[in-house]
Amino acid sequence: MLSMDKQQLQHEDLNYLVVGLGLTGFSVASYLLRHGYHCKVQDNRDVPPYLQQLKSRFPEAEIKRQVLDAELVEWADALVVSPGLSIHQSQIRQAAEMGKSIIGDIELFAQAAEKPVVAITGSNGKSTVTRLLGNMIECDGKRVGVGGNIGTPALDLLQTSVDWYVLELSSYQLETTHSLKPVVATVLNVSEDHLDRYQSYTDYIQAKLKIYQGAMACVSNSDDETTRHGDGDISFSLNPAVNADFGLVHDDGIWLAHRTDTWLNVNELKISGRHNWANCLAAMALAHQAGISKPAIIEAMKLFSGIPHRAQWVAEVDGVEWINDSKATNVGAAKASIEGRDRPVILIAGGQSKKADMSALYAVLKQRVKLVLLMGVDADLIEQAWSGATRIERVDSMKCAVARAYGQAERGDCVLLAPACASFDMYEKFEARGDDFMRQVRGLLGV
Repeated sequence: MLSMDKQQLQHEDLNYLVVGLGLTGFSVASYLLRHGYHCKVQDNRDVPPYLQQLKSRFPEAEIKRQVLDAELVEWADALVVSPGLSIHQSQIRQAAEMGKSIIGDIELFAQAAEKPVVAITGSNGKSTVTRLLGNMIECDGKRVGVGGNIGTPALDLLQTSVDWYVLELSSYQLETTHSLKPVVATVLNVSEDHLDRYQSYTDYIQAKLKIYQGAMACVSNSDDETTRHGDGDISFSLNPAVNADFGLVHDDGIWLAHRTDTWLNVNELKISGRHNWANCLAAMALAHQAGISKPAIIEAMKLFSGIPHRAQWVAEVDGVEWINDSKATNVGAAKASIEGRDRPVILIAGGQSKKADMSALYAVLKQRVKLVLLMGVDADLIEQAWSGATRIERVDSMKCAVARAYGQAERGDCVLLAPACASFDMYEKFEARGDDFMRQVRGLLGV
C-alpha cells in the first residue's frame, strides 16, 4: 500500500472509502470517480444529504448506507473521512491501527494542486480573512480559487484554471492533512472551541498549529502567543507598542500600517470593530507575502463589506442598531463581537456551548452588556457562569428575544446576536439562526 502521508500522490490501484456523504464527501466522491479511481461511499444515514446528487452524476457509484464495519475497512487502502466525523471514533482508530491511511479532502487537494496556496485557520475571523484575501488577489488582476471550509470545497476548485488558491481550513481538516505546502500560512487566533471533539484545549491548539507544517512563510498574531510558530514569523498586532510587521499607527486617526508605512485609515473601512482591524492586518500580511501589490490590497479593503452573519448590520431604527453575528459560535468570537461595538449592548446568546468555559465572557459582559437574552439547550449552564455579570433574562425563541430586546432598547444601544454557542439545538446551521434573527427584526421594525 502507498503511504498517504508522503508525496506519493494518488494511485489508480488504491481503494478509497469515502466516509460520510455530506457536502465534502460528495466533493471527494465526485473527484475520485471523475478520475477513475476505485471508490466506495459509506454513510449510516437512511438518506444521506447528497445521495441523489451523487447517483445522478455517477450512476455507477457504490454507496453503502450502513455502519462502518470491518468488511468495508478491510477493502479500503485509504479512508477519506469527512470533517464532520471524528477520526477518534473507534472504527476509524481501528482502521488506522490496521495500517489504513486516514486522510481528508484537503490531503487529496494538496497532492493534486499545481498552483500556490495560502492557508488560513483560527478560531475566529478565518472566513473574513479568506474572502478579503481572495478579493485582494483579484484586485491585483490574478485569478483565484477561494474555498475549503468556506463556500466551495477544495477539490472542486481544481476544475477551474487559477493563479492562486486561498483555503480556509478547520482543525478537523488539518488533522487529516500531511502534504500541504502553502506559500504562506496563518493561525489568526485560538480560543476555546470544539472541546466536545477534542480531549483537551491543548489538543485543539496543536491541530490548528499543524497548518504551519510545510509552509514557506508563517504569519502569526503577536496578541495571541498560541499562534506563534517561530522567530521568523511575519507578525500582526493591534497593540501599537508591539513591534509587529503589520499593525496600527496613531497619527491623526488610526491607520492600518506596514511597520511605519501607513496604508489605510480605519474610517475608510466598511467593516467595523477592532476584531475586523485585526482581520485586515492579517490579510495585509498574507497578501504582501504573496506578492500582491499595495494598491490592490488597499482597494480590496476599501470595497470589502463583510460576509453575511459575521457582524452584519441589519437595521438602525430610533437610534438602536441591530447586528447579526450568528457566526460567533464560540466564546472568543462572542467576546470580539461585543468588544467591537461602541455602544451599550443588549446581547442575544445561547445554544450548544460545546463544553467551553463560558465564564471567560464574564468580564466583558459586566463592562459592556446591559442585558443578556438567553436561550437554548445550555441556558442553565450559561446563566450559572454569567450570574452577577449583568441582567439576564430567559427567552424561548428568537421571536421572543427580538421582541424583548425591542422593548428594552434605548436610543444609542446595540442589539447584538452573538450567541457564543453552536446553533444545532434549535437550527440546522448558524446561517438559519442569523436568517431568523434578521427576519424577526425586519418584521418587527417594518424595514
